[in-house]
Amino acid sequence: MTSVGERRGIWRTKSVEQSIQDTDEPDTKLRKDLTTWDLIVFGVAVVVGAGIFTLAASTAGTVAGPSVSLAFVIAAIACGLAALCYAEFASTVPVAGSAYTFSYATFGELIAWIIGWDLILEFAVGAAVVSKAWSKYLHQVLNVFGLNVPTSFSLGGFFAFDWGALVLVAVLATLLAIGTKLSSRVSAVFTVIKVGIVLLVIIVGIGYVKAANYTPFIPPAAPAGEGKSGFTQSLLSVFGGGGSSTYGIYGLLAAASLVFFAFIGFDVVATTAEETRDPQKSLPRGIFGSLAIVTVLYVAVALVLTGMVSYKQLDENSTLATAFGELGVTWAEAVISVGALVGLTTVVMVLMLGQIRVLFAMSRDGLLPSGLARTGSHGTPVRATVLVGTVVALVATFFPAGALEEMVNIGTLFAFVLVSIGVVILRRTRPDLHRAFRTPLVPLIPILSVLACLWLMLNLSVETWLRFIGWMIVGFVVYFWYGRSHSRLGRRQAEGVTRR
Repeated sequence: MTSVGERRGIWRTKSVEQSIQDTDEPDTKLRKDLTTWDLIVFGVAVVVGAGIFTLAASTAGTVAGPSVSLAFVIAAIACGLAALCYAEFASTVPVAGSAYTFSYATFGELIAWIIGWDLILEFAVGAAVVSKAWSKYLHQVLNVFGLNVPTSFSLGGFFAFDWGALVLVAVLATLLAIGTKLSSRVSAVFTVIKVGIVLLVIIVGIGYVKAANYTPFIPPAAPAGEGKSGFTQSLLSVFGGGGSSTYGIYGLLAAASLVFFAFIGFDVVATTAEETRDPQKSLPRGIFGSLAIVTVLYVAVALVLTGMVSYKQLDENSTLATAFGELGVTWAEAVISVGALVGLTTVVMVLMLGQIRVLFAMSRDGLLPSGLARTGSHGTPVRATVLVGTVVALVATFFPAGALEEMVNIGTLFAFVLVSIGVVILRRTRPDLHRAFRTPLVPLIPILSVLACLWLMLNLSVETWLRFIGWMIVGFVVYFWYGRSHSRLGRRQAEGVTRR
């Protein structure tokens, strides 16, 4: 049997031992500052954001009705299955890069590159989209204090200048460059504030719940509205012959794929493996702890929201504050706006952190310019941080967010599929590795994870699939143009000094 690391060309794999050994190189060494609590904070910080403040209401009004709470449960189950696989990988290969690093050790360099390119789609685009949402909430908060100051100005045609998003990204990039521990402390403070606001909303909202608003729990399927068919229809409803994915069973399944966006980011915890003091224990605890907390919060908010007002009173522009506005509870609207502003701040910060660590890992392997992997006096990859901050700032400042949420979803689900398959492969190829956490019932759990993620992917729109394929094609071009010839592993093999 071919040993790990012996395969050549685009299928060459990087051994787990080599990945861990590379973390000790002085010029690219990250500081180990993070604890279990820090990881849970990062997980909750990035997940409790846009989903809880906006996505639950808009999805209930346009896609699922009261069953949006069940959609959150379905999405959480898919995430939980994937989390079991992530936990084994992260505790076995405690190296920055998350799914990219795991794929390099199992599938080979080409697939690792694809997943790294895919994670750029998840983290960088996600950070830009959420930054623009943050800017809108900033405008609302300024209005609360009597300051009617626009945070975005049209530049004519396609472009605009969003100074709110620019300021946010610049500040957060600076914090991330100074140090991951400092970023964790800022996230901890902001996370406590936003979770407190969410709990307040739940407690207050329970008093306005009416059981009649939950009927029908799954509304009968309705014809898609104008512009809601064809390419915007879910792929599953096209295959299944459904007229639309608005309400009904197809609506519930489509909603599960949409609200999956709300859970995106728990896998960011795995990208910090190299900066964790006791990764074998802390990483599984951080992943499961953060996922459990946010699932309870999401389901509770969805149940309260759809119980307060009829789903028919909600539309694509509705937010959590809409329900309180409909009932005349104006003070809650102001509190929710402040909570959303705080909440989205930590989401952008941790998404940028994840993107920087993936870029750092790919650069250290030579698939991207190696200079991006150099760490500064604070033990952080400053150059990669500046690059990510600049790209996210440009996209968030000048380009419209559009319908990029689904693009982020499909990229994340694809990463989950590969990680789940990778657990089975590494069990067979490297049974000798020490695994501080072992995914139970292998291969059953990984198979269920793959099926759940593929199912959610099928419920995304046709146009999302087309955009994703286009993004992957660009990734192939970049790899064969630059990454393949600059790969450090490839050069080691060419020199006959591949280390194990």
